[in-house]
Amino acid sequence: MIKMAEKKQKAGYDSKVTDKKRAVVAKLKDQLTNAKGAVLTSYKGLTVAMDTELRRELRAAGVTYHVVKNTMTNLAAKEAGLEELTEHLAGTTALAFSKDDAVAPAKVICDFIKKNKLEDAGILTVKAGLVEGKVINEKEVKALANLPSREELIAKLLGSMNAPIANTVGVLSAVIRNAVYVIDAIREKKEKESA
Repeated sequence: MIKMAEKKQKAGYDSKVTDKKRAVVAKLKDQLTNAKGAVLTSYKGLTVAMDTELRRELRAAGVTYHVVKNTMTNLAAKEAGLEELTEHLAGTTALAFSKDDAVAPAKVICDFIKKNKLEDAGILTVKAGLVEGKVINEKEVKALANLPSREELIAKLLGSMNAPIANTVGVLSAVIRNAVYVIDAIREKKEKESA
C-alpha cells in the first residue's frame, strides 16, 4: 500500500486523489494540449442569463466552455508542460478552448465582455490564454481578439488574389475590343472605297 502511494506522489498526485479526479485531470490535459486556442476567465457575479448567452455565442463559434477547478487544472497544466498557466489559477476559473481556431475563444470572450461592459465591474475578466501551446497574458489575449477571424483573412486573401486576375481579364478584353474596333474601321473604310 505504501509503494502505491509513493508511485502516485511521484506522478504528481496526492494519495487522496481518486480515479475520477485523475480522469478529470487527464481530460483537462488533453484539452490544453490539443487546443489551438484557449482562454482562462474569472466570472464573479455572472448572471445565469449572461452565462447562457456567453455559452451560446461560444458554441456558435465552435468553442467549448466549462468551469474548471484550479487544483485539477494546475495538475493538468503541469502534466502538459504549461507551468506558466498555473500562476493564473486563483479564484473562479472557466476555460474556453477550440481545437480548430486559435482566435475564436479570445474573440468571442473579449467581444462579449466589451458588449456587456463586464470588465470594469470585474464580473467577467480574462486571466490568461493559450495559443498553439504557448501561454499568453491578458493583454496578448486582447490583442489576439482584435485580429481578423480566419474567414475574414481568407476572404481578404481571395480578394487580393482575385483583383490581379480581374485586372488581367479587363486588359485582355480591352485589347480584343480594340482589335475588333480596328478591324471594323478597316472594313468600313474598304466598303467606302469600293462604293
